[in-house]
Amino acid sequence: MTYSVTPLPLAGEAEFETRAVLKKAASAHRYLAELKGVAASIPNEAILINTLTMQEAKDSSAVENIVTTHDDLYKASLFTDYLNPTAKEVQDYATALKRGFDKVRELKIIRLGDILEIQQTLEKNNAGLRKLPGTELKNQQTGEVIYTPPQDSRQVEQLMGNLVDYINDSDLSDCDPLVKMAIIHFQFESIHPFYDGNGRTGRIINILYLLTQELLALPVLYLSRHIIRNKAEYYQKLQAVRDNNNDNTDWESWLLFVLDGVEKTAKQTIYLIEQIKVLMMEYKHRIRKDLPKIYSQDLLNNLFSHPYTKIEFIVNDLGVTRLTATKYLDQLVEKSLLKKKKVGRSNYYINTPLCELFAQNPDAP
Repeated sequence: MTYSVTPLPLAGEAEFETRAVLKKAASAHRYLAELKGVAASIPNEAILINTLTMQEAKDSSAVENIVTTHDDLYKASLFTDYLNPTAKEVQDYATALKRGFDKVRELKIIRLGDILEIQQTLEKNNAGLRKLPGTELKNQQTGEVIYTPPQDSRQVEQLMGNLVDYINDSDLSDCDPLVKMAIIHFQFESIHPFYDGNGRTGRIINILYLLTQELLALPVLYLSRHIIRNKAEYYQKLQAVRDNNNDNTDWESWLLFVLDGVEKTAKQTIYLIEQIKVLMMEYKHRIRKDLPKIYSQDLLNNLFSHPYTKIEFIVNDLGVTRLTATKYLDQLVEKSLLKKKKVGRSNYYINTPLCELFAQNPDAP
């Protein structure tokens, strides 16, 4: 039976909240609350916004087979002329997420215009919502058509308007916010409103929705890691709901998958932030002991906001001259707190332990 996208709320939505779903939702909420508290304990929010959004961007892009290395990603953040198109695409994701966060923080809602801007930032075009028929989702191996989203441009527009209403109007659904997030994600991916960039836009909406519900204060949930690790299962459970036309058993399976992802990635991100805090304290003590004349909280914040930093970042963040910034960085290199590298004629400086932490990003114990 062909799945037909219908407006939200879905019929029988309240029945999706089975005992298993509510139990898992309660557990996910507990770890989200802990993550929100741990994130607030970092002295400068830019440290987490700059670094964790980059990790989310890297994994969300990898779901779409846009794969880059941490090294290329950090170099692209330093040099506007760094010619690595894949790294630039991942950078665009981080930019789109940050812009969306700024809007949501200010307005406390997600508007259709914000969603369009996110997709535009990702895809570098003004195509907007799909207007032409012909879009199909196919099996990458066999070429078989798995799902055909709505083809009529007016229907796409109406469904997106309905989705935005559902996102922002709490009176339309009594479901737990995390259950609602999973429904929103399913609906967005089923509408498939854009020619390109649907998956990455949908994953940014997930994070922004948690922010509107004040379940997080910063965009730090590293949810795409769960999806990239369970990519086949993610697509299978998403499609099973469509194939069986909203069967409650398939909804329960989809919701449990998403809720489990929220819980696991919240735990992992808590652990990661705690490790960042430990590393920052080590650097703080070492700089105070070995280089007391240059120590400042602003310097420490810079070294942890930018896994790769450069003279210009120090000049801007500390308000010092280029000569002073260069001296600071050379002294940090001399004490093995940074590693100096070169691209072309430009120097850059690596916080190696921080980079290793992100590269390994082990599961929470």
